Amino acid sequence: MGLGCTCAVALVGVEGVMVEVQAGLEAGIATFTLVGLPDKSLSEARDRVRAAVANSGEEWPQRKLTVGLSPASVPKSGSGFDLAIACAVLAAAERIRPEAIAGLMMVGELGLDGRVRPVRGVLPAVLAAAEAGHRQVVVPECSVPEASLVPGVTVVGVRSLRGLIALLNDEPAPEEGPAAEPGGPDPLTAGLSLPGASLGAGAAGPSRAHRPDMSQVAGQHEARRALEVAAAGGHHLFLSGPPGAGKTMLAERLPGLLPPLSDREALEVTAVHSVAGLLPPGRPLLTEAPYCAPHHSATMPSVVGGGSGMPRPGAVSLAHRGVLFLDEAPEFSSRVLDSLRQPLESGHVVVARAAGMMQLPAKFLLVLAANPCPCGRFDRELGGCECPPATVRRYRARLSGPLLDRIDLRLEVAPLARSELVRHHEGAEPSSAVAARVRAARERAAARYDGTPWTVNSAVPGHELRTRWRVADGALAPAERDLERGLLTARGLDRVLRVAWTVADLAGHPAPTREDVLTALELRTGVRRGLTAAGGPR
Repeated sequence: MGLGCTCAVALVGVEGVMVEVQAGLEAGIATFTLVGLPDKSLSEARDRVRAAVANSGEEWPQRKLTVGLSPASVPKSGSGFDLAIACAVLAAAERIRPEAIAGLMMVGELGLDGRVRPVRGVLPAVLAAAEAGHRQVVVPECSVPEASLVPGVTVVGVRSLRGLIALLNDEPAPEEGPAAEPGGPDPLTAGLSLPGASLGAGAAGPSRAHRPDMSQVAGQHEARRALEVAAAGGHHLFLSGPPGAGKTMLAERLPGLLPPLSDREALEVTAVHSVAGLLPPGRPLLTEAPYCAPHHSATMPSVVGGGSGMPRPGAVSLAHRGVLFLDEAPEFSSRVLDSLRQPLESGHVVVARAAGMMQLPAKFLLVLAANPCPCGRFDRELGGCECPPATVRRYRARLSGPLLDRIDLRLEVAPLARSELVRHHEGAEPSSAVAARVRAARERAAARYDGTPWTVNSAVPGHELRTRWRVADGALAPAERDLERGLLTARGLDRVLRVAWTVADLAGHPAPTREDVLTALELRTGVRRGLTAAGGPR
C-alpha cells in the first residue's frame, strides 16, 4: 500500500488549524474517497485534482484511493486543500518522494489545467503553520507577498502543479508562460473577493494620502474637538443632528486621525480582510485603520458575523482596529444594535453555528449618527417638524439605554450658519495637524500604562484608574454629584474618568484637573458646563 502525507490548514474564522493530508493507495476498484468532514467545495476537489494531475502530464493511479483529512472532527471548507491533496496522491503513487513533502504546508486551489490559483486566508494559514513549527510553506505565486509577511518562514511560490512536481523532484523547471498579459485581466485572481462582501465604502479604507481631510470641514468646532478626543482615547462617539449638518462628513474623517497600525495590529487586520477576500490589489499588508460603514438594512450575520456553513467575519471584525460607522443608527434593527453591546465591552465576538463556533476580533471605534426625529427637523428654530411627540419618542428609543451607556462621547451637531460655509477655509486645521496631537496624546497614555495590557484610556478598567492613577483632589466632584442625582451610572462615571484622562493627555496635564473632568462630563452628557470645546473657561 502506497502512502503520502503532507500538511494544509483549515481556517476557523481567522484562526488556522493544522490538518494532516494523507493519501493511501491499495488494490481494488479505482475509486476516490475523501473523508474528514469536507464541505461541498472541498468534496469537489476529487474532480479538480484528478483533472489537474492528468493535464500536468502525470498518470492518475488506477487503484482504490482514500484521502483523509485529520483531525476528522474539525470541519473543513474551501478549495485551498487542492494542492496538498494532489501532492499526497502523487507521493502515494511514488511520483514524488514522500520525504520531500512530509514537512511542507501547502495551500492553493488547482485549476483543471494544473495552474495553482490563489485562495482567501493565506496570511492566517501561514501564521498557523509558523506557530505549529513549520518553516517552509508552498503558496500560489501571486500570494507570496502576503505569505512573506510572517517572519521565520520560507515561502515557495508556485504557478502550476507541474512546476511544483519538478521542484520537489529536483528536476528542471518546465517552461511556463507569463501569468497574465501586462495590463490585462488576471483570471487567477477571479473569485478572491466575494460579491458584495465590502460592507460599506471600502472596508479596508483608502490609503492615508487619499483619505478625506479635516480641512474640508466647515465650522463644527465642537464636533472637531470631539473627534480629536475620540481618536486620542479610542472613545465611542454618538453624533445627533439634522440632515446636512455634517455627521457623515465628520465620521469619514475619523480614520485619518488614528495613528498607523503597529506591526502586530497590521497582521491582525490583514488576516481578517484576507479571510473576507477584501485585501486591496497590490496591498498585501494593511497599515492604516480600516473604515466600515454598513447600510442600515444590514442583517445581524453581516454585522456581527455568520452566514451559512462556517461563519465569516462581519462588519465589526472588518472594522477591527479601525472605525465602524452606523449612519442613520435608529433605522438599524434593534437586534443588530443590541448585538454590539458585547463586542464593545470584550473586544471580540463569539459566533456559534451548527457547523462550529469561532471567536473573531472586534476592537473597533464605534460612531453612531442619528437625526433628532424621522423627518430630521425636530428642535430647529424655524420649525417645520410634523412628527407627533409619540413618534419622536419611539424613534429615539430605538437606541437602547444599555447601548448608549457604552458610548463615551455624545454630541449635538448643529446646522452650519451661512458665514461658516463662506469662510470655512480660514484657519481650518488639516488632518495631519490633528493627527499629530492625537499621536502625542497616545504616546503619553502608552508611557503611563507601560507594563500593563492597556495602551489607550478607553481600555483601562475604571477600578484601575481610580486606584492606581488618581486625579487631582476634588476634580471628580462634579461627576460624583451627577452620579448621586442619577444622571450617571457607575459605568458612566468610569467612562467620564477615561475621557478626562484623554482630555488631560491632549492638554499635556500630568493628571485630569477639574476643568478636564467638566469637559469630559460635557462630552458625555451633552449638557453645557460653562466650558468651551477646548476645555477652557468661556
